[in-house]
Amino acid sequence: MTEGTGSGAVRRRQYPDWVVIATLASGGVVVSLEKTAVVPLLPEYPRIFGASSDDVSWMVTITLLSAAVATPIVSRLADMFGKRRMLLIAMVMMVAGSFAASIGGTFFWALVGRGLQGFAGAVIPVGISILRDALPQRKIAGAVSLMSASFGIGSALGLPMAGLIYERLGWRATFWVVGVIGAALIAAIVVVVPESRVRAPGRFDYEGALVLSGAMTALLLAISKGGVWGWGSYPILGLFAAAAVLLAVWFPLELRKGDPLVDLRTSALPPVLLTNVAAVLVGFSMYANMLVTTQQLQLSRETGFGFGLSVLVAGLTMIPAGLAMVAAAPVSARLTNTFGAKVTLVAGCAVMAAGYLSRVLLVHSVTGIILGAVIVSVGTAMAMAAMPTIIMSNVPLTDTAAANGVNTLLRSVGTSTCSAAVASILASLTIQVGGAVFPGMDAFRTIFVLAGFAALAATGVSCLIPRSRRREATHPRLHAAPGEPRPAPADRKGEIMITGTMLADDGRTPVPGGLVTVLDRGGVPVDWDRGDDGGRYAVVLPGDGRYVLVATQQQWRPVSEAVTFSGAPGSHDIRFPGRLMLTGQVRHGRRAVAGALVILVQPAGENHGAARSDRQGRYELPLPRPGTYILTVVEPDGVTTHTRRVILPAPNTVIDVELGGKPPPTGLRI
Repeated sequence: MTEGTGSGAVRRRQYPDWVVIATLASGGVVVSLEKTAVVPLLPEYPRIFGASSDDVSWMVTITLLSAAVATPIVSRLADMFGKRRMLLIAMVMMVAGSFAASIGGTFFWALVGRGLQGFAGAVIPVGISILRDALPQRKIAGAVSLMSASFGIGSALGLPMAGLIYERLGWRATFWVVGVIGAALIAAIVVVVPESRVRAPGRFDYEGALVLSGAMTALLLAISKGGVWGWGSYPILGLFAAAAVLLAVWFPLELRKGDPLVDLRTSALPPVLLTNVAAVLVGFSMYANMLVTTQQLQLSRETGFGFGLSVLVAGLTMIPAGLAMVAAAPVSARLTNTFGAKVTLVAGCAVMAAGYLSRVLLVHSVTGIILGAVIVSVGTAMAMAAMPTIIMSNVPLTDTAAANGVNTLLRSVGTSTCSAAVASILASLTIQVGGAVFPGMDAFRTIFVLAGFAALAATGVSCLIPRSRRREATHPRLHAAPGEPRPAPADRKGEIMITGTMLADDGRTPVPGGLVTVLDRGGVPVDWDRGDDGGRYAVVLPGDGRYVLVATQQQWRPVSEAVTFSGAPGSHDIRFPGRLMLTGQVRHGRRAVAGALVILVQPAGENHGAARSDRQGRYELPLPRPGTYILTVVEPDGVTTHTRRVILPAPNTVIDVELGGKPPPTGLRI
């Protein structure tokens, strides 16, 4: 659903596309810097703040929780009120958190700052959606690949940078340096990045946001603290139970709303659903590489397999992995443009699995460990670049930020689960050397095997992803036959936005919950949208010309129209020709029964309509949604009744009712 005066993106001044790409990719780098900057200092924070190690772990946990709450909300608001606007708000919150922690100087203010920094979790999904709206089609795959890889760059740079800054400038500088970089980036976004006019109108789903926030907070808190508090402890079991109850409330709540926070019907489409499942597995697999590599290199030489590297040197060894993610960006873009994003995702997950096989074997040298980390990082870059592309090819173009936000949220569930699993394995599979306890080699190999199996599972799930609903051509035709859509030249975005309302046959009453699909004259899907509670819809077209609009709704006859649109945004209402009806005849023997009252209710008691049979015994009721109903017939005497259970599986169902004697089985004639 979209609203506005145009499509694509608006630029007050035209900047080269590479400037926009570089600016948004820098946002991904800053976000990953913020996430990793505290990791090398976790052993130092108890001394700095005079707190316990358990308390200090909240420096990571609170950012995880705030990101889980903020990402779906900010992403949905980006679709509704502007992607650049919400990107700036997320960045401002991150910068405010950085300076709050640095200036406050206490453990409390450090936690407040880390909580605000969690808003930056929405930067990458919203930024990727901006790239889709702002760039010509042939450049999107490469730009998305680079922005996805930027996460790895920041992670690789964050570890050594944090150690170096801490040694030279102190712990406060690890926050304010990120804040200064973020502030500079905010200025660049204001100047360079265009605002998209693609908007999703409607009421924000406050109830859904509140329930989902509670559910994700309970779930991720239980996962992240299970190893510390005990997986069988009452707090952890209570958190898991709370998450289950809240999700059980949230799913039907979202299905009833015309403007949900997360469109579950769209999320249930096989390409979207399977990609989100793969996101959880990829998140688990990729995070093991980031968590364990530096620990393995910093392990004492006394163990016989550790290398005793300092925090700074161990962090520097991660730079090749970050650079490999950048190098993989054009490769994944080429694969996506040539064979499709599904092939890229399958290949990326398979490369990750191969990388973990090498990590199991190459454990006796720093070079071998770096090589294994590089292979895993290349696969990670390919997988992370492919997933947003698959998502955006299967959801309405007005919902790309929200859909990417959900994918990012589910990936964080995978990373949180991996973090808990890694901590548990490292604590349970240990060795003793000179009275000191260290993680054993079996612990590291077990982690790599688990991560490898997760990558293999992601590969299998990715193979099941069906063809996308909408294939966005990377090399559009420069010429079109008369009346056919004329795509914009390859170096600019020529999309137009069409809004409208689905109406009943009277031309005035809105019809909620309908589905509008737009195809070009060759039958190729262009875009689609699900109407809100007011019947409003919107679609984004690749250019002017003639298109076919097909509208469906469960209780109305489908309608199709061939419409020619000019190059300007416009409005087009769709009128359904009539309701789908439940019809039949009431008979007694071979005689039609006139004046019988026919009532249709749900087993729960909700009334769906009543009608009197005419002289021929025929009746007609508006067709309800598919499901099980109770059909009751009251004879003209007003006393005798007949009741049976019926299943309405399809439109225009005919149910004839025979009164008297032993009633024959209900016949459904479609």
